[in-house]
Amino acid sequence: MDVILVPGLWLDASSWDDIVPALEKAGHRPRALTMPGVGAPASESGSIGMADWVAAVVAEIDALDGPVVLVGHSGGGNVVWGAADARPDRVARVVFVDTIAPPPGGVISEFELVDGVVPFPGWEAFDDEEISDIDDDVRATWAARAQSVPARVPTDPIELRDDRRHGVPVTILSGGFDEDEFRRAVAQWGSFGEEFLAIRDAEVVKLGSGHWPQFSQPDVLAKALVAAIR
Repeated sequence: MDVILVPGLWLDASSWDDIVPALEKAGHRPRALTMPGVGAPASESGSIGMADWVAAVVAEIDALDGPVVLVGHSGGGNVVWGAADARPDRVARVVFVDTIAPPPGGVISEFELVDGVVPFPGWEAFDDEEISDIDDDVRATWAARAQSVPARVPTDPIELRDDRRHGVPVTILSGGFDEDEFRRAVAQWGSFGEEFLAIRDAEVVKLGSGHWPQFSQPDVLAKALVAAIR
């Protein structure tokens, strides 16, 4: 199976390096992406928005034969759901890594702009439960490797037009919620909960990790991904 791996904000294709070997060993063909404008100054990335990130994944799907699995970490979840909406007949499954399918018009979040781009805000910007399992060395490594993202991407509303996306099977690899906990929580999340409940085949798997399992618990994430891809 071709597996397209989409990183979250501030990360590039290399953020999947510890996951790729397990997917290859399982017989899959992983394709880790770096999204348009990552690391580029505002003069080069100012016009790039969420639609461009979705289009990059759609182009990857169109370049392949047969069904694909889309994997999105964090903000990459918006990207892969947009691509599933654009190509629902080509996507065998969407896997969300500690994130959820956005509703139409949903955004990632708002972060401070610096010189017209969104730089990595530092680990201190995140809640303790999101980062508690990342040790100091890993934090230092990825803080140094993190790259800015185009200003528009985190706050651009996702455009979703095809209700057939709700027929695409979904796996949510949740850091802290098991399935029952997740379903109780999502019922309180307004339009995000409505979007999740509209998905006809959705499962939730608890990783027991923080928000960046590809760094803190790569073996656990890799095993869960291999199990989800079917």
